[in-house]
Amino acid sequence: MVGDHLWNVVGLAGSTACAVACTIGALWLAQRPLPWRRERITGVAALCFTALWAGVLAALGGENLFSEAAESIRNLAWLALLHALFAGGVDRESAQRVRFVIASLVFVTLMQGAVLAVGATMNPGREFTASALEVSALLHMLVAIGSLVLLHHLYTGASHQDRASTRWVALSLSAWWVFELNFYAVSWFTGDYPVQIAGLRGLVVGIVCVPLAMALGADVRRLRFQASRNVAFRSLSLLLIGGYLLAMAGLARLLSALDADVARLAQVGFLVALLTVAALWLPTPRFRAWLKVTVQKHLFSHRYDYRAEWLRLADTIGHGSEEGSALCARIPQAVAEITQSPAAALFLVEGEGVLSLTDTWRWPMLEDEGRELPSQIVQLLADRDYVIDLEQWREGKSVAGETDALPAWLDSSSRAWAIVPLRHFDRLQGAVLLARPVLDRQLDWEDFDLLTVVGRQLASYLSEQATQRALMDAARFDEFNRRMAFVLHDIKNLASQLSLLSHNAQRHADNPAFRADMLKTLGTSTDKLNALIRRLGSYGRGREAKRERFDLGILAQEVVKRFAQHHRVELAGNSGCEVNGDREGLEQALVHLVQNAVDASPAQAPVCVSVHSEDSCASIEIADIGEGMDAAFVRDKLFAPFVSSKVDGFGIGALEARELVGAMGGRLQVQSRVGLGSRFTIEIPLAAAESAGESKPIEEAA
Repeated sequence: MVGDHLWNVVGLAGSTACAVACTIGALWLAQRPLPWRRERITGVAALCFTALWAGVLAALGGENLFSEAAESIRNLAWLALLHALFAGGVDRESAQRVRFVIASLVFVTLMQGAVLAVGATMNPGREFTASALEVSALLHMLVAIGSLVLLHHLYTGASHQDRASTRWVALSLSAWWVFELNFYAVSWFTGDYPVQIAGLRGLVVGIVCVPLAMALGADVRRLRFQASRNVAFRSLSLLLIGGYLLAMAGLARLLSALDADVARLAQVGFLVALLTVAALWLPTPRFRAWLKVTVQKHLFSHRYDYRAEWLRLADTIGHGSEEGSALCARIPQAVAEITQSPAAALFLVEGEGVLSLTDTWRWPMLEDEGRELPSQIVQLLADRDYVIDLEQWREGKSVAGETDALPAWLDSSSRAWAIVPLRHFDRLQGAVLLARPVLDRQLDWEDFDLLTVVGRQLASYLSEQATQRALMDAARFDEFNRRMAFVLHDIKNLASQLSLLSHNAQRHADNPAFRADMLKTLGTSTDKLNALIRRLGSYGRGREAKRERFDLGILAQEVVKRFAQHHRVELAGNSGCEVNGDREGLEQALVHLVQNAVDASPAQAPVCVSVHSEDSCASIEIADIGEGMDAAFVRDKLFAPFVSSKVDGFGIGALEARELVGAMGGRLQVQSRVGLGSRFTIEIPLAAAESAGESKPIEEAA
């Protein structure tokens, strides 16, 4: 038959490869510079006899008297190796019992050869009879079972040091004898020579002999077999798939016992149901998460593969999932991938210790739910390097003792699961909020340790980025100051020339009317240039704020009138808002913001300035319907010096406005959407509330 011929070819190739591998193994083991112990001598002999058996098997086939004789000699050699391994590892009484078992196995092996020899002699065709094959297979099974029992006692009864040195020998011989047991079990049950399994004998024996020779010729105490997590996950997946297929096969055999029509209908229905369940359940994230947790729990001493996690963290931070994504967008993704969280958010320190939402990863609705972390959580993160388990916080089991109720976006009905601090040395840089994993579980010490270390590493990245930006800003400011020095020099020269011209005009002008107009024009120009010199000279050094009480609505009205001739600027709600602050500084900040709104708006689009008060705080809003800004521009570039969307802009208007407002105890907030426009809000404490001592800092009240 074509199938038998194919398996004969496979058997020939496998037996030849086995003979070559065993010969090379015997030569390598004989040349090793190690002491010639008893087990090493018997190992070399066993490899040589195994190579002889494989050569005879390749030349004459398995159903032959010479092949069976070579196999018996091979088995005797491996039994001698077992005896040598037991000789130095057990006590005298145990050694006597082992010798008795090995002698029994030797007797059975010799009897097996005698049975086949008698069967072949009685048969004129020199072919084994069915009864001889059956008895031979039974005797081979006894030898395999006895050898496996001896290997079990050899490994379990050895000391810790001896067990380490014989581990690989025991594993190799166990794999060998298990295969032999299955081969002869099939022969005994079927009453025939299994050609398919016989074709694999040489290949299996050749593979097993490689680690066996290495174990006998090297110090194997340091060798450890440890499957990687990927191999373990794939192995368990294959095991589940194999169990699934076996279950289907078994049920199909049971259903075949029914009536033909009913059985066929039941088989089709059962197959459709199983395939539907497999298609809906196996690819789901919940199944993958359950599979990973199960493997980690039962096959590994640690939940995380730290090497793989650290390499993935470095890859995420270094490259990111999307080309060009900022560091603030990669940090929550890197932390979420460690705990298999479906979403995460990054909060960074702003103002006086406020942790504000900076960026999110797969959490689009969080921006509308929570912009800042509660002050009690911020205080705990600032005091200690501690990962907050929000489940324990909700149950009152946190290390913070008695805790306040969490807001709605952090309560038990939300996705929030844990908060990881980002601390660089003793300074809190920010925090990462993790969403609940698909397969919910309790955080343990391993999660706390790994997330704490990862948080420190990510905080160092943030600190390094901030330092680099500060150095770049300092270099740009230095260049800006040098350029302003030349500008100031030129303006001073121009102011001096205009002053001289004004002085000469008073002496030489004949027309009184012309002289009056010229003097007025030149005087105005001189005043403007001197004012410009004073303003330019204020850049680069601190400006002393003059605090006074004034009406915010009147100030807004004056600023609106200044722009009314050039653009449509409207004012709303401009009365009853008296504040204490630097009027000149606030006016300068409003001019910057209104000018930016005018530049960003179309020609006929209005800019709205509104003033109103609420509780102890007054606010003024500047809103436009211009091009707007995306979140990345607002976060990284809006308040960065020398970054401007204008062709001739310095990019310091918004930065100066925020510093001027902050210097008088106020706060500048920005809301913007691309294509919809922007809104800048200045919040300042009311004068009445501030004098009565009822006002709070804007950062706490916001």
